[in-house]
Amino acid sequence: MISVKETLLAEKIQCRGVTHLTIFEKIRAEIMADPMNRAYTEQGIPPLFKATKDARIVVVGQAPGRKAQETRLVWNDPSGDRLRNWLGITRKQFYESKYIAHIPMDFYYPGQGKSGDNPPRKGFAKKWHPRLLAEMPKVETMLLVGGYAQKYYLGERRKETLTETVRSFREYLPEYLPLVHPSPRNIGWFKRNPWFEQELIPMLREFTSRVVMS
Repeated sequence: MISVKETLLAEKIQCRGVTHLTIFEKIRAEIMADPMNRAYTEQGIPPLFKATKDARIVVVGQAPGRKAQETRLVWNDPSGDRLRNWLGITRKQFYESKYIAHIPMDFYYPGQGKSGDNPPRKGFAKKWHPRLLAEMPKVETMLLVGGYAQKYYLGERRKETLTETVRSFREYLPEYLPLVHPSPRNIGWFKRNPWFEQELIPMLREFTSRVVMS
């Protein structure tokens, strides 16, 4: 079993070159010590997120998938490959840039459901997201990937459907940018909505390039 101390040391190594880690290490330890996450901590499974004081883009996904949890790396799957393509950045930039943070709606794999992964646990984001965001004062835009992130952050500002919400992305800028989930299961959606790659993706790539290269 991996101890909390060993996990925090691994976090330091993974985030080498990024300063001001103390507060994030403290929050990570608190998350691991929370009774809500006891089963994961006892198995040596750390919460999967990345936060830095210089973050300007925050990627808010649903929850780590099985592969992500096994490899201890968020978006480490075909969905992540498509997301990185949308952003127009390399895998290295996606994971190592101090300007990009990753805080899913739940930092642990929620298990398999009847039709895909279970939803993120209720109350998790409400408890931990504000703590992390308070330490990231330079954030310009939060990428809300999928319905769960959009429901939490947009609330009543959402449209009747996810498609309508994403298509109305200009209404939420610059604070939020709603995106459909990049899952291979949504191939049909991409084909039915060509405006997504024609209008939204070029704008997203331009913004991401400006941030990452700054």
